[in-house]
Amino acid sequence: MAITDAPPTTQKIDVENPATGQIVASVDVVAPERIPELVARARAAQPGWEALGFEARAQLLKRAQKWAIDNSDRIVETIVSETGKAWEDAQLAEVGYAAAAFGFWAKNAEKYLADERVKTASPFVKGRKLIVRHVPVGVVGVIGPWNYPLTNSFGDCIPALAAGNAVILKPSEVTPLTALLMGECVRECGFPEDVYQVAPGYGETGGALLDAVDFLMFTGSTATGKKVMERAAKTLTPIALELGGKDPMLVLADADLERAANAAIHYSMQNAGQTCISTERVYVEAPVYDEFVSLVSGKIADLRQGAPRGPGSVDLGAVINPPQSDIVESHVRDAVDKGARVVSGGKRSDEGGHFYEPTVLVDVDHTMTAMREETFGPTMPIMKVADVDEGVRLANDSPYGLAASVWTKDAAKGERVARRIEAGAVIVNDAQINYVALELPMGGWKSSGLGTRHGADGIRKYTKKQAIVVTRFAPKKDLHMLPYSAKRTKLIERMMKLVYGRGKRS
Repeated sequence: MAITDAPPTTQKIDVENPATGQIVASVDVVAPERIPELVARARAAQPGWEALGFEARAQLLKRAQKWAIDNSDRIVETIVSETGKAWEDAQLAEVGYAAAAFGFWAKNAEKYLADERVKTASPFVKGRKLIVRHVPVGVVGVIGPWNYPLTNSFGDCIPALAAGNAVILKPSEVTPLTALLMGECVRECGFPEDVYQVAPGYGETGGALLDAVDFLMFTGSTATGKKVMERAAKTLTPIALELGGKDPMLVLADADLERAANAAIHYSMQNAGQTCISTERVYVEAPVYDEFVSLVSGKIADLRQGAPRGPGSVDLGAVINPPQSDIVESHVRDAVDKGARVVSGGKRSDEGGHFYEPTVLVDVDHTMTAMREETFGPTMPIMKVADVDEGVRLANDSPYGLAASVWTKDAAKGERVARRIEAGAVIVNDAQINYVALELPMGGWKSSGLGTRHGADGIRKYTKKQAIVVTRFAPKKDLHMLPYSAKRTKLIERMMKLVYGRGKRS
């Protein structure tokens, strides 16, 4: 739902399990007019939270890490109940991520946000103490997506909290239960009241949050991200955006095809393709194209899809947000109408749940929406390319640039190719694995986003930079101070020539 959409008249959100069609919970809506109250409470709580310091906050984050592990089955059950995703998708990509993130930010927040001493090249500042300081922005708003209610919703709250901010999370109205459960986590672990708050609601609640906070992190579609940016401009609220992706996979003729085929299936079908960095299009060099398609086709038929019944029960779960099936279906239909062939799958089912079969498309090209627009479903279109240059050109022929992968037994060649691809992350002989390397920045190029999560910038974005200059030893009046004199002006001119005028310029 767009951030400016009007909410339904109901004051409750009925949460549906998309794998069964059953309503699993009913959640109170936080109306837009209540957001200022939540922000006021967050502002009152934030100074004390900041004053605790990094070490005390880190101890609380470590407690939360243990809570997440101790309660992992409960968290997984909650995620599965509101997303219909496979048990392992919730366990590995959500609980595993959250546990790692609690520990990572507990350990690294102080290092990334410590005061920085700076050396100057200016002769006018020599001898002074120069410091860059990182100060919490205050109240951070997070608007999360429905595909990862822990990783990409609450997960963005963790570094914001570690930096000393209070946080208000507006989860997707499709999947609010996990955000509320994590409220229980922070309360039981001893976080101060109102440092973390949850505001379930629809688009207008998100808009009100954006208007009131000091920084907003948004994850969602590119179309909605543009609306967020437009609205943020009215209040000059700084934002970070992780938006759509159309991640390419480039399989070179010398790739390990068995590994590449296994990875193509996993990274296009994991979470039923509902991952921002899912493999959404595959380019294969002509000499190995037929063998690659054959391998993929043989393996994908073995995938099990349905309502999860516990660990190991299914490989693909449901379409989490049922309207997404319309997009997946339209992309497949458009491809077939333009000459593509369905090798496997190609059908949706909305009986007793919402599902789309794992689908492989061949004979595709860039006239098809399946190769141009974000599908966000369990599809794998595979296109033959003449050589690596054509593969790189087509990989870059996209408005998106979130992530990509290159497959070759020659690691050095793979790195050279990776450097030619226009994406925020490029992985050689793997995919998505960069996301769990929390030291690395994760952010999109082009229409895939603004700013990054993870790494130093992933926490510094939740702070304001302050420059401090301390003059300790100085004369009563500096050379450049008023009133001016011709003698001192000449002296300054000679100094500038001495400092800046030497050396060859050819």
